[in-house]
Amino acid sequence: MQLSNEEEDYNLSLSKFESMLKTNKVLFFDSEEFEEIILHYLDIGKANLAKKALKLALDQHPKSTGLKLVQVEMLVYDDKLEIAEKLLNELYAIEPNNEEIYIQKANICSKRDQHEKAVELLKIALQYTDDYADVYNLIGMEYLFMDNLEMAKDSFIKCLEEDLEDQSALYNVVYCFEFLDQNQEAIVYLNDYINKNPYSEIAWHQLGRLHYGVKEYENAIRAFDYATLIDDEFLGAFMEKAKSYERLKKYNEAIESYNRTIELDDATSYALLRIGKCYEKLGNSIKALQYYNQTVHEDPLLDKGWIAITDFHVRQKNFQKALFFVNKALAIDNQNRLYWKRYATINKQMNFFEEAEFGYRKAVEFGDYALDTWLYWVDILQFLGEFESAIQTLLQASEYFPEENEIEYRLAGLYFMIQDNTKAKFHLSNALRLNFDNYILIEDLFPVVWTKKMVKNYIEKHRK
Repeated sequence: MQLSNEEEDYNLSLSKFESMLKTNKVLFFDSEEFEEIILHYLDIGKANLAKKALKLALDQHPKSTGLKLVQVEMLVYDDKLEIAEKLLNELYAIEPNNEEIYIQKANICSKRDQHEKAVELLKIALQYTDDYADVYNLIGMEYLFMDNLEMAKDSFIKCLEEDLEDQSALYNVVYCFEFLDQNQEAIVYLNDYINKNPYSEIAWHQLGRLHYGVKEYENAIRAFDYATLIDDEFLGAFMEKAKSYERLKKYNEAIESYNRTIELDDATSYALLRIGKCYEKLGNSIKALQYYNQTVHEDPLLDKGWIAITDFHVRQKNFQKALFFVNKALAIDNQNRLYWKRYATINKQMNFFEEAEFGYRKAVEFGDYALDTWLYWVDILQFLGEFESAIQTLLQASEYFPEENEIEYRLAGLYFMIQDNTKAKFHLSNALRLNFDNYILIEDLFPVVWTKKMVKNYIEKHRK
């Protein structure tokens, strides 16, 4: 690719400057060359070289406003705000119509969390600048700092009206729309933007994301298709397209898109995991397991990979293997309530009741307050003969489900088991009031209690 004259001059200036540093010979550069050299070193994070270039620049051009503004930028970067402000005031006295002075003053205000004042200064800069897009972008960022998303959105839209190609402003506009929960308005805006700039793969990708967010998966795929037509190596668009196909249960197409992401970059554990799930949905168990195994080989610390293999073996009713793999997941994340619930369920299937009880206890401890978790836990405690613990657990569960007949029936049965008939009748009465027909739970869960004539009479009395 042939370089433009500007690029050639720029590269020549850099080579000349670096050659000067090596030989200690002092060469002459005009002030604009110095500005580009300094900003280049700042952009690549070489602050010491930038400072060295600035010192040489000011020695050769002590009255250059442009270089002094670069000096201000570096002072602000180093948090030397008072010195920067003093220098700006001196420059303002010489060039009150220089927009860069207002921009740097705004930058200092922003650093001091004076964002409203920064916006005022940037609005003055708009009166003197030729680069409206840049100033509107800066105003938008200040509004973001103030959490004023509506004003930020308007500023970024104005920025894009001046410069359609400003990708950071485009991302920021979409961010504001999404944060304000204005997804449909964002879709309208992006369609309008695409009419003006139809070859923006970023806009198509963002449009696809928004359609996906409102569950318009066909439209999302269409947008991602355009993004990948414009840039056939757009990994993110292929990934999002694959997810959309999954939502539509088009698993073969999803696999194709996930595979494209693997062709473009090294295989990610996420893509491998999703391909495995697609193959499982297609009924291809061998391929599914193959990809699940590849997932954990690619990233042994990905707990979701181990859980996918766990769930696969549970569905195959191979609980011994499922137990092995759920333990792998718990070794990575032992505070995940969903993993503990799986651990408990698998152990229960294998008649390892003490381990199952421990699993349900840990699941609740880490925030699983689902009704079925409480009930499975209690039923195992009862099976183990730990009636008092079962009662205490049910009383705890009743705080989350105060009107749940299944809890009340179990409490009634357990109190009958420990001969506390007064409490037993109280909870049985509650249970029958909440759902009379479910009294069969007493017969199923407490056959010894069901044989008691007193209990059957109490239920019959309630029926009448």
